[in-house]
Amino acid sequence: MKLHFFKYQGTGNDFILADNRKNDITLTTAQIHQLCDRKFGIGADGLMLLQDRTGFDFEMKYYNADGHPGSMCGNGGRCMAKFAYQLGIHRESYHFLAADGVHEAEIDTEGIVSLKMKDVKSISKFHGDSIVDTGSPHYIKMVTNLTELDVFKKGYEIRHSKEFDDEGINVNFVEQLEEPDNIFVRTFERGVEDETLSCGTGVTAAALVCYHNENGFNEVEVKTLGGILTVEFDRLDDNHYEDIWLCGPAEKVYEGTVDIK
Repeated sequence: MKLHFFKYQGTGNDFILADNRKNDITLTTAQIHQLCDRKFGIGADGLMLLQDRTGFDFEMKYYNADGHPGSMCGNGGRCMAKFAYQLGIHRESYHFLAADGVHEAEIDTEGIVSLKMKDVKSISKFHGDSIVDTGSPHYIKMVTNLTELDVFKKGYEIRHSKEFDDEGINVNFVEQLEEPDNIFVRTFERGVEDETLSCGTGVTAAALVCYHNENGFNEVEVKTLGGILTVEFDRLDDNHYEDIWLCGPAEKVYEGTVDIK
């Protein structure tokens, strides 16, 4: 079988995308894992299929790099909106279905993609750190000197600790920068089982934890290894956040055809 694919990246978080509106693409867990392998495949943090879904502009089916179905991917959702536009699905505002429910996305004249995330109604504490579900579960740990931190080692330890080993959790290390509304985030992602250059749901979770206005509108600029993202949201109280938008670039890298065995 031959697969015509597109490679996209959102602040260095990279994905293999394919148009499955004809419902003719069937991939096994092993095949997806091989395609995402950076030495023996195309290489990516995940694979996504754009599919038809009644009542929506499209459905986003996301698979982790290990080949298993994944939860919501924020940068993936932003890349999927850009991909839909390339395929000729032109909307002022996209309305699509993902693993955690319905999302909206908009593309501005400079190509910046803004993705509306699900509301957050709970931020829990765990040994002085925070746990937030922004479509995917995230562990938020505040640190200093993040540039020098061994994110793989520390992230692996938390992700595979007895509390999280079975279901898995994404681990985000966050440093508050000099500006009160600027933070630096590095993420160890489950499913990839490594550090990624950026993680959209993780950036969103970190921004909610690091709000700077007590209530009302907040805008947090987030530095990642792959670039800058912005998270905008309304904070109602300690455990209630609405109208959450993840904003940043999403770009096509290349396209090609690969033989699937």
